[in-house]
Amino acid sequence: MPEADLERMVSAVPDAAAAALRRKAYYFVPLTVNQGDETVIADRYDVALSDNAVCHRNLELGDSQCVFISTRLMDDKFSVAFEFYINVGHAVVERAGVSQAFADLVWKQVQNKARGETSLDAWESRKLAAEGGPDAEKYKNEYFAASFSDAISIYLLSLFIDVDYYDLRERDYPLLAPSQMAERLKKVAELFPANPGFEFAIHYKRRT
Repeated sequence: MPEADLERMVSAVPDAAAAALRRKAYYFVPLTVNQGDETVIADRYDVALSDNAVCHRNLELGDSQCVFISTRLMDDKFSVAFEFYINVGHAVVERAGVSQAFADLVWKQVQNKARGETSLDAWESRKLAAEGGPDAEKYKNEYFAASFSDAISIYLLSLFIDVDYYDLRERDYPLLAPSQMAERLKKVAELFPANPGFEFAIHYKRRT
């Protein structure tokens, strides 16, 4: 990805969200390779290393954290950006917690039997929370955290690049219905308004 795109990708993170990323550094490298307990950074793409490469690796250094993202494992701007924003979304939730307004919204959607979810983690924790049982509250909190970080990630991605809703689909779970996804993203946009020079908008395709 060109350096100008990387700079714009990072600057798309709203100031209100960036405040939660203090003492975190993100590095975009060709390959991040796991070698036992060690993290090795390759300065160029190497087929021999690619089998042990990972999309990203977090490295703790004192009270700071470095996140190395393997750009050569992903073949387009969409994938690199989404990997970065997924990491940012989790970091925001870890530092700032889950918005109560967002939690109320998603649980109301669950109670209204909204179809699908935003990630496999959200899908599985939602199912366990809805089933009840002694650990239902634990799974409910895990669901709120997963769905909030997912929504933040998708929102940030949409600020950087036009996102076709169906590009978010994965095979392991059904994707959240468009109207419910839009409600979540609008709530995140209220919490983290876009920086100057970036715009958030949802467009629906007309049926033909």
